[in-house]
Amino acid sequence: MTFRAKIDSFFVSFITIIILLIGAVTLLPALIDKEASLTDIIIITIVFIGIEGFIIWTSFFIKYSFNKEFLLVRGGLFHSKIPYEKIKKVTPTKNIFTGYRILSSKQGLELFYDTGIFGSVKISPMKEEEFINELKKRCPNIQMKN
Repeated sequence: MTFRAKIDSFFVSFITIIILLIGAVTLLPALIDKEASLTDIIIITIVFIGIEGFIIWTSFFIKYSFNKEFLLVRGGLFHSKIPYEKIKKVTPTKNIFTGYRILSSKQGLELFYDTGIFGSVKISPMKEEEFINELKKRCPNIQMKN
């Protein structure tokens, strides 16, 4: 069973601002510089498109998949395989700017588990209640905090 991440307007606005800032820093100097060659502008544009493509891929193509033995949390190149027996606690969170997070919403869940470097991952499944019910089936000893 796979869940997609919910995407809210705050997150879309935040990513849009980041993309515009990166565009201003990379593209504007090359376009304003009268000595910049066409090759320079093409190279900088390709780099800009690559960076933006990576940001969009990791921000908006997030999936949370329940596999037989683990939960797979994937956002672009970043992913975590979390064995069900290692998940200890789930809490709601609004703190999306710190810690290990693979989410695209201001509100989400924080999964605490034993095998992670940071000890937890923040996620934002679109159908949160269904996600929690599925997690409870696979992790019967999980602690739920409201």
